[in-house]
Amino acid sequence: MRHADYGSIHTTGSHGPARVDGESAICLVGLQMKILVQRAAEMNFKTFHRWILISLAVVLISVPAFGQVTVILSRHAEKAATPPKDPPLSEAGKQRAKLLASMLADSGVEAIYVTEFQRTQLTAAPLAARVHVPPTVLSDTQRLIKAIRARQSGVVVVVGHSNTLPAIIEGLGGPKVDIADPEYNNLFVLTVGASQSSLLRLHYGDSTPVPSPSGNMMPGAPPK
Repeated sequence: MRHADYGSIHTTGSHGPARVDGESAICLVGLQMKILVQRAAEMNFKTFHRWILISLAVVLISVPAFGQVTVILSRHAEKAATPPKDPPLSEAGKQRAKLLASMLADSGVEAIYVTEFQRTQLTAAPLAARVHVPPTVLSDTQRLIKAIRARQSGVVVVVGHSNTLPAIIEGLGGPKVDIADPEYNNLFVLTVGASQSSLLRLHYGDSTPVPSPSGNMMPGAPPK
């Protein structure tokens, strides 16, 4: 049975307790409420109550700050089986891309970064169309990290891969994270400051792991 994850949040900070600036908090509450409206019919009272508490908690722990960049990172959505070298999105992936666009449409996105692979570009396309921000193709992790650190503020979206996002997060001062190959529902919100970065990990949309073509979960280091 396929199921949805209504936004589990894991908060970690690379230097002491995690803190979230006001801009990030507003963005996060917006993400939570958008999914809440879209999924309300599927929720029981307990789930609805948990969502409200999560949203309020994000606001209450917020510490307004200036000179910070909010980086929203997502793996590309589910990919088709063929062609193997550069597959497009599957039908499930197209739906996830639309959901991502709906969630982030009002978050003030100023820049979108993708890689040379069409699955990242197709994942970002609905969002890019809604916010009128053309994606920038930048596959080199170190160049991407430098480009983000050069910004003084604002909201940046990065659509990458299961084996590139962890390095980007860590390179921006965040903690180490792992993304299993069958997982496509992770959404990371990284607040990058001059001296501290903090990370919130959310899950959105369908959380059913996607099996490999053989029907088994793919072990070991995840491919792109």
